[in-house]
Amino acid sequence: MTTHDDLPPYLLGFPGPLRDQLVAAVLSGAKTSTTGLLAEYEAEDEPLPRPGARSLLVDSAERGVAVVEVTAVEVLRLGDIGLQHALDEGEGYASVAEWRTAHEEFWHSEPVRGAIGDPGFTVDDDTFVIAERFRVTERLV
Repeated sequence: MTTHDDLPPYLLGFPGPLRDQLVAAVLSGAKTSTTGLLAEYEAEDEPLPRPGARSLLVDSAERGVAVVEVTAVEVLRLGDIGLQHALDEGEGYASVAEWRTAHEEFWHSEPVRGAIGDPGFTVDDDTFVIAERFRVTERLV
């Protein structure tokens, strides 16, 4: 039996309904991209993802459900996110505007602002984001 304890966790959202929805989208093949805030990586002193890196996709129960591999990473202005990236997030967005509205709601939430350490944090077109593409290399459930 293969274990994946040596892989870092791949966390989407915070534990709860959103993470469960995102993990299900990854497992179904609908979600092949995600977007994070550069400010969050900096606040947590985390290195940016790099192509070829493998991680353990974790669900809300902290259970590893798949191994994912990063296939591409771009640091972009929020205003430069394109439609294909928004569609590939697999959450049913029909436009970049829909994608952005949902992401702004999440990024302006108390948990994200807490992680960044700025209770008044807001995004605009010039906010730098990490546009990441990935693929599932192994399903564990």
